Amino acid sequence: MHKNVLANSVRLALISGAAAAAFSAPVAFAAEEDGAKVERIEVTGSRIKRTDLETSSPVTVMDATEIKASGYDRVEDVLNQLPQIEAAETAFLANGATGTATVDLRGLGSNRTLVLINGRRMQAGSITSQVADINQIPASLIKRVEVLTGGAGAVYGADAVAGVVNFVMNDDFDGFAFNAGASGYQHNNDNKYIQGLMDNKGFDYETGGTGVDGKTYTMDITMGSDFDGGKGHAVAYAVWRRNDELLQGSRDYASCALNGAGNTCGGSATTPNPHFDMFPVVNGEVDYSKEYWGYLNPNGEGFMEDDGYRYNYAPVNHFMRPNERFTTGAFINYEINEHFRPYMELSFMHNRTAGQIAESGTFFNQEILLDYNNPLLSDLQKQQLQDFFGQTPDDQFVAYIGKRNVEGGARADNLEHTSYRILTGMEGDLNDSWAYDVSFAYSATTSSSVYKNDLLAPKIPPRVGAVGTECNVEDGCLLYNVFELGGVTPEQAAQLAGVGTQTGLVTQVIYNGYVSGEFDLALPTASSNIGAVFGLERREQTYERVSDTVYEEGQLLGQGGPSPSLYGEIIVNEAFAEIAIPVFDEWNINLAARASDYSTSGTDYTYSVGTDYTLADSYKFRFSYAKAMRAPNIGELFSSQSIGLWSGDDPCAGTAAEIAEAGYTQEMCANTGVTAAQFGNITKSPAGQYNQFSGGNPELKPEEADTFTVGLVANPFDNFNFSVDYFNIEMEEVIGTIGAERILTNCATTGDSLFCDSVERSSSGSLWLGQEGYVSNLGSNIGGRKWEGVDATASYSLELGSGTLNFDLNGFYSIKKEVEPILGDDSLSYDCSGIVSTSCFASPKWRHNLTATYSADDYSVSMKWRYFDSVDYDGTADTTLIEKGGIDSFNYIDLSGNYAVTDYLTLTAGVNNIFDKEPPMVGNTLASNANTVSGFYDSLGRFLFISAGLKF
Repeated sequence: MHKNVLANSVRLALISGAAAAAFSAPVAFAAEEDGAKVERIEVTGSRIKRTDLETSSPVTVMDATEIKASGYDRVEDVLNQLPQIEAAETAFLANGATGTATVDLRGLGSNRTLVLINGRRMQAGSITSQVADINQIPASLIKRVEVLTGGAGAVYGADAVAGVVNFVMNDDFDGFAFNAGASGYQHNNDNKYIQGLMDNKGFDYETGGTGVDGKTYTMDITMGSDFDGGKGHAVAYAVWRRNDELLQGSRDYASCALNGAGNTCGGSATTPNPHFDMFPVVNGEVDYSKEYWGYLNPNGEGFMEDDGYRYNYAPVNHFMRPNERFTTGAFINYEINEHFRPYMELSFMHNRTAGQIAESGTFFNQEILLDYNNPLLSDLQKQQLQDFFGQTPDDQFVAYIGKRNVEGGARADNLEHTSYRILTGMEGDLNDSWAYDVSFAYSATTSSSVYKNDLLAPKIPPRVGAVGTECNVEDGCLLYNVFELGGVTPEQAAQLAGVGTQTGLVTQVIYNGYVSGEFDLALPTASSNIGAVFGLERREQTYERVSDTVYEEGQLLGQGGPSPSLYGEIIVNEAFAEIAIPVFDEWNINLAARASDYSTSGTDYTYSVGTDYTLADSYKFRFSYAKAMRAPNIGELFSSQSIGLWSGDDPCAGTAAEIAEAGYTQEMCANTGVTAAQFGNITKSPAGQYNQFSGGNPELKPEEADTFTVGLVANPFDNFNFSVDYFNIEMEEVIGTIGAERILTNCATTGDSLFCDSVERSSSGSLWLGQEGYVSNLGSNIGGRKWEGVDATASYSLELGSGTLNFDLNGFYSIKKEVEPILGDDSLSYDCSGIVSTSCFASPKWRHNLTATYSADDYSVSMKWRYFDSVDYDGTADTTLIEKGGIDSFNYIDLSGNYAVTDYLTLTAGVNNIFDKEPPMVGNTLASNANTVSGFYDSLGRFLFISAGLKF
C-alpha cells in the first residue's frame, strides 16, 4: 500500500506548527476537505519539503511584520537586533570600512555565517570583503528571515559553521505597492563626564539637543501579477535609499578620542604643530639610546619638550557614513505543465558610500636622515640639537616627523559597489513521488576604492631637506616647512597629497541540480514513507583586486603599509544527499551528507544527524549533530604579506612606572626584545596603533567543527508556546591569527620562543615609529573554538477588547565562548562570554527582545524591550572600565505603531531607544569607532521613523 508522507503528517503539522518559535512567520497549511492534501514548505536546513516549521535543528524566524515595526531599512540594523547576532561591518564604521554590510552569527565571524537568498548562497561582497554583502537585499521585499544555528554544511556547503541566515523573499506578491519613508536620530548632548574632559583640554563640543540628524529617505515600489491565464507569476521591485552623514563631532560623547585608559581625551601626537622624535648619528650609526622627543615651541623658534598635547582627530571622523543605494530586481515563475516549471530571479544593486577620517599626516612613518646644513632649521634649533646630542655642525641626525595635514583637509575613502545576480532554473514533477530542480546562477560584484587626500611618503624626504635628496624650487617643488610654526601652507600640502585606487571584480557561478521525493517504502512501525534528496553542485569563485602603484608600494602614509593586488580562484565540485526516516508517527530521523572536492585543499566530507520526537501532541524534543567544515577563502589563501596596523597596547612601552602598574617587569619586557637602555624610554603610540606583519597563507587547511543542538518545542496550553535549545560548537584547525597584542603579552609572561620569535622591535625599541618594528601575526590553522549557549523563545496571545494582545520573547544566554589561540595549549585559552577585551568583542551573557503587540482591525501598537546584560572587562589598559567593573547592563525601549487610514493607505511610525540611552564609552584599545562598540549598542541616541504605504 502506498503511504503518502504528507497526508499522514497533518496532525503533527498542526501541533508543531502551532508551537513555532517566537517571531515566526505564520504558515498556512492548505488541506482538502478529506484531509488528503497538505501544502509543503521548505525550511532552512533541509531541501526536503515538509509540513512542519519545526525541524530537528532550531530555526529562529523574523517576519516582515517585525521588520516593518523596527523602522530600520538597513538590513544589518534589522538583524543586529536579534540576540543571536553580533555586529560586524555596519554603517557606523569609518576607518578601514569596506562599504559593505555583513552578518556575524554567534560571534564566530562573518566568514563562518552562510548567507542565502531563497535557499541559495550569495557571492562575496566586495574587493575588500570575502563574505556576502547584505546591502544587496531590499528590506521592503523580505517575507521572513530564517536563522539556523549550527553546521548546515551537509545541506548547503562550506561556510555554515556558525549557521545559516536565509532571506526568504516575497516572490509571490500580487498587486501594486508603493512605500515612502523618512527617519533620523536625535540626541541631547549632556554627558558631563566627557564634557569635563574636553574642558580640561580646551576642546569645543556640541551641547543641548541635536534636532533630527543623520536623516534617511527611502522609496520602494513593488508590482506582482499572474500572467498567461495564471500559468505564470512575476514580481518586480525597485528601491532607492539615501542617508546623510553624521560626524563624531555631532555627539559630545564622541567629540574627543579617549585614550587607552578612557580617563582623558587622548588623540594623536601627529598634531598641526609638528612633533619630532630625533636620534643622533654617531660614527655612521644611529644612537637610539639618546632620544629627543619634542615639538615646536609656540613662543619661539626653537623646540620644546613634549607637554602631552594631542590632536583631537575625532570630530572630523564619520560616526555614520553617508550612503546612496539603488536596488532593483524581479522574480518570475511559469508553469508549462506539472513537469516543467521554469523560474528566474534577477537582482541589481549600486551602492555608494564614503568613509571620512581625520586629516592625514606624516605619522612618524619614515626615518629621515638630516644634517645641520638644512635650510629649514633655524639657528636656534640647530644649536639646541647639537647641545642635546653633543654634536658639531658637521654631524647628522635622524628624525621621525609627526605633522597633521590640517592645511590639506580630511581624508576620505570613496567606496562604490555594483552587484548583480542572475538565477535561472527549471523544476517539475518526475512522477507522483519525485520532483527535480536544476538551476544555474551567475553573480558578480564590481567595486572600487578611491582613497583621497592622503600624503605620499616618497614626497616627504626631499621636501624636508633629507640628505641625498633634492627639491628643485626652480621646477616648482615647494619645501615642506615643518620646522617653523605655521610654516606649512596649503600649497605645500597640496604637493604631497595623493590618491590611491583599487578596483576589482568578484564572480560566482553555481550549477545545481537535485531530485527530491519519497520512496514507496516505510518502516513497519511508521505510517509515512522515507523521503530523500540527491544532488550535485559545482561552484566557481573568482576574485580580482587590482591596486595601483600607490597602493602596491604603500606610498600613502595613512594606510599603515602596502595593499597589494590580489587574484585567486576556487572551484568546488560536490555531491550531497538527505534522507528523512519516520521511525514512528511521533519519531523522525534526518540524515544528510556532502562530499566536497576543492581545487585548493582537496576533498572533504560533512554530514549531519537529526531526530525529533513528539510527545502527547504538544511537546517536541529535538536533537541534531553536524560535522561541518569551512575551506579557506581567497583572501586567507592568497593575500600578500605586508605591514599593517593593529589597535591595542604595547605593555612594555611608556615609563617604568607605567609598565610596573600594568604588571610587567624589566625581565618580562626583555623577553619581547626591550633592552635595559630602552626600558622605560619607549614612547607609547598616542593613537593606540602598532605595526603588525600579516597576510595570507596558501598552505591553509579547512577548518573543522562539531555542532550539537538539543531542544524542546512545546505548546502546553492554548495561545502559549515556547522553545528552548542548547547548542555546542567545537572547532579545530581554526584559520586565524593569535593576535598581535596576545603574542606580545604571552611572550612577555612566558618567554616562549613560539611568541617571542614573532616580535621584532625597531632599533629604538618601538613597534610603531616607522615600519622597522612590528609583530608578526600571520594566518594559519592554529587554534580552536568552543561555543556553548541557549536560545529561548516564547509566545503568548489573548483576546483583549476588540483585538489581540501578543507577547513574544527571543533570548540568548551565552555559556561559553572559549578561544584556544594554540590548539591543545589550555594555558593560553580564554573565555569571551560576558567579557570585553582587546581579544573579545563585547559579549553579554544574556540578551533578549521582549515585544508586546496589540492588534485590532485597522491598527496595531508594539512596544519592545531590548536588554543587554552587563559585561566584565578583561585587561589593564582601560582603567576607567576597571573602576566601573566593566560595561553596565543596557535597556532600550522601542515603540511603534501602524494605522490603516483606508483599505489602500497605511501609516507606520515609531521611536526606538525612547529614553535616548547613550552607548557605553570605552578607551581607544576597545573602541571600534567613536569611543564605543559601534553598531552593537545603539550608537546615536534616539531613532525616529515614519513611512506611508499604498497597496492596491
